[in-house]
Amino acid sequence: MIHRTAATWQTETWQEALKNLIRTPEALFAELNLDPALLKAAHMASREFELRVPRSYVARMERGNPNDPLLRQILPLGDELVAEPGYTQDPLGEEDANPMPGLIHKYHGRVLLVVTGSCAINCRYCFRRHFPYADNRPNRGRWQEVLDYIRSDTSITEVIYSGGDPLGAPDTTLAWLTRQVADIPQVKRLRVHSRLPIVIPQRITPVLTQWLTATRLDTTLVLHANHARELNHEVENACIQLRRAGVTLLNQTVLLKGINNTFADLKELSERLFACGVLPYYLHLLDKVQGAAHFDVEDNQALALHQQLQHHLPGYLVPRLVREIAGEPCKTPVLPQAK
Repeated sequence: MIHRTAATWQTETWQEALKNLIRTPEALFAELNLDPALLKAAHMASREFELRVPRSYVARMERGNPNDPLLRQILPLGDELVAEPGYTQDPLGEEDANPMPGLIHKYHGRVLLVVTGSCAINCRYCFRRHFPYADNRPNRGRWQEVLDYIRSDTSITEVIYSGGDPLGAPDTTLAWLTRQVADIPQVKRLRVHSRLPIVIPQRITPVLTQWLTATRLDTTLVLHANHARELNHEVENACIQLRRAGVTLLNQTVLLKGINNTFADLKELSERLFACGVLPYYLHLLDKVQGAAHFDVEDNQALALHQQLQHHLPGYLVPRLVREIAGEPCKTPVLPQAK
């Protein structure tokens, strides 16, 4: 039985929801009636990487179940404190692709803007859990330097808003930045990567859809859902609003041990995404970030799961199985080894 937290979160604005996040293990354990024996480890792990989760997301979790697939994405565990070989603080080599505050330029033809360093939810597998956000906080003057960088490179045709979560920034900031990007002649597309429509669906407002679609740019919103239970009725309504406004909707999933590493979970997720008007885009293998090794799924299991999806779903519901490798010119497809 899924517990629904009472009261205030159901009538909150998205700004209020961001202010009222659950930020301590005690509050989370009390809300979900979790075993106090897990509390000490949760405290220790949250010192390394803060606990942050919206109450509306917690309301989709099962009380008393430490293995709930939504809870496991945000619950600090002692496993995070174990140093595993091959897991680093910068698994994608972004430090080398960060030429100025707020800008990451890894791939030809597109750049990523770190619009904000904060998130509504701290996913425990986050590949940027150690990212130097304090060094990537441009004001409007510094944003002009970023815009000049884009303008000077005529190969850049797509700008990606990321973070943190870019939709945590005020609409006034995002509208201004989008107008500036649209004034750069060679830029054709705007892509926004955000988990907010999943965890705080009230973030999708008429004001947001207005600035997102007001310029000449083709706009895509890439969501991040890992489990079908994340896609409740409120998320579906948010997706409907975005599609009606003309925004292309895609989803990226991370394959996570103990959360979605079964055929049934992945199949249900793809079908539920499509019912919400979202196309599955990527199924990522875990980025080897320090603190997340316990989520890793071996390549052979990932390939077997992906093959099952191919056998049971139409092609447009099968996300591409990929991993990201530092220094490579694009995401790398994960394919069976030749015999």
